[in-house]
Amino acid sequence: MDKVTPAPPPGPVDEVDHLDHRALLAAIVESSDDAIVSKTLEGRILSWNPGATRIFGYQPAEVIGKPITIIIPEELHGEELQILAKLRRGERIDHFDTVRVTKDGRRLAISLTVSPVRAADGTVIAASKVARDVSERKLAEQRLRDSEEALRLADRRKDEFLALLAHELRNPLAPIRYALAANRKPGRTPEQCRHAEEIIERQVTHMSRLLDDMLDISRITRGTLELKKSRVELTSVIGAAIETARPMLDEKHHTLVLDLPTQPVQLEADGVRLAQVFSNLLINAAKYTDPGGHIRLGATRQGDGVVVTVTDNGIGIPAELLPRVFSMFFQSSAALARAEGGLGVGLSLVRGLVSLHGGTVEARSNGPGRGSEFIVRLPVGTPAPLAVDAGVEGENICADAGLKILIVDDNRDAADTCAMLLEASGHHVQTAYTARQGLELARAFRPHALLLDIGLPDMDGYRLAEKIRDLPWGRGAVLVAVTGWGQEQDRKRAVAAGFDQHLVKPISAETVEMLLQSLGARAAR
Repeated sequence: MDKVTPAPPPGPVDEVDHLDHRALLAAIVESSDDAIVSKTLEGRILSWNPGATRIFGYQPAEVIGKPITIIIPEELHGEELQILAKLRRGERIDHFDTVRVTKDGRRLAISLTVSPVRAADGTVIAASKVARDVSERKLAEQRLRDSEEALRLADRRKDEFLALLAHELRNPLAPIRYALAANRKPGRTPEQCRHAEEIIERQVTHMSRLLDDMLDISRITRGTLELKKSRVELTSVIGAAIETARPMLDEKHHTLVLDLPTQPVQLEADGVRLAQVFSNLLINAAKYTDPGGHIRLGATRQGDGVVVTVTDNGIGIPAELLPRVFSMFFQSSAALARAEGGLGVGLSLVRGLVSLHGGTVEARSNGPGRGSEFIVRLPVGTPAPLAVDAGVEGENICADAGLKILIVDDNRDAADTCAMLLEASGHHVQTAYTARQGLELARAFRPHALLLDIGLPDMDGYRLAEKIRDLPWGRGAVLVAVTGWGQEQDRKRAVAAGFDQHLVKPISAETVEMLLQSLGARAAR
């Protein structure tokens, strides 16, 4: 008798085969995270799964029997008519991106797939719709597009800025070269030579201001610019600002009207930086006002603060550009033709410096051709007592006694011209063009102060400073780093190497003189 092999137990697929397919389909619909909805060919809702409740917020009883337009924005009702027309023709709509409205009024990005439902004879009798909430995906896509656009804009602005920077740095070179060439011509009168020197000085000052603004903006952005606060009087700060802006005001024949408080206003502030704020605003007003214009600088006490305004009758600012005037490198097309040199960083610098003082700055204008007003609000606070600088008490050693100074710089022109300047002020100066030569000279000369370039070819200025500090007399010498590198880490490295001061090229003669005055007492020993 043949042996009968028992049938294997039913597997998962066999169990599914025994299920009611309608029940299985209903379970899938009920458990889906997507909204699965059926509707008539007139657009009335027939069924509504839990996924639709989760996405749109309506319970089935609230929507079944109602038009599907309950979740369609009014401006998109025509879209639903087109969908219904396609369904009647037996067409299917796949992954159609659109917008739908929730019960609480939120608008959602939705991806729709709509299919015709057919009777046994193939007639289209209804429609089924699967709606997926793609808001997060759309938001991510939009963020990516925004990021790409921001990168493109930043790249374009970088290119424009570099082109503008090159243009602005080249512009002063032409008059400098012409003035130098003219001074070499035989038969030049003292007056002609003096005029050429004034041109060179003016253009060098302009280039220095461009570079200083760039460095200041960089320091503010990185949070490394430190204010040197002391008790300052507002009118003296404004006076310094006017002195800086005076050449531009005079050149354009502007009338400057002052309206200042009759009583002194004491501030706890960095007077140099505040003067920079107000001079930038005055120069800005002068640039963008036609010759013979009127500029007003006023100041008033308001509560615990002071308000300083700079008003002009210049070209004005369109309303849509007002929020952008303090942005880096911003210059409107109307302003570009009148900029007369500049990188569009002045107002950004103003905002940064005012913010560091705990104040605010605001721009106002009634529109093109109707002038502008810039309003600076600063806290007055409680002024600290004036500190006495022991380094400048008593004899003015730098001006009267004359110091022994050693300059070490591989840029021969820079070293020689700085030496000429200091010698003209009564100092005894020697120059070296390499670090080793400088060290040899220092041992014999024993200078009171040394101006050391950092980027020397044979040994950098940091190492040279350390070697000088190791000498018995070198511990009391004044060491000044003179370099083109002005980052905060460069300053810290200079201090760590033994430098007393860190100056960023190009430095003015006045800066060197003031520095030596402040350190002269120590240097003279």
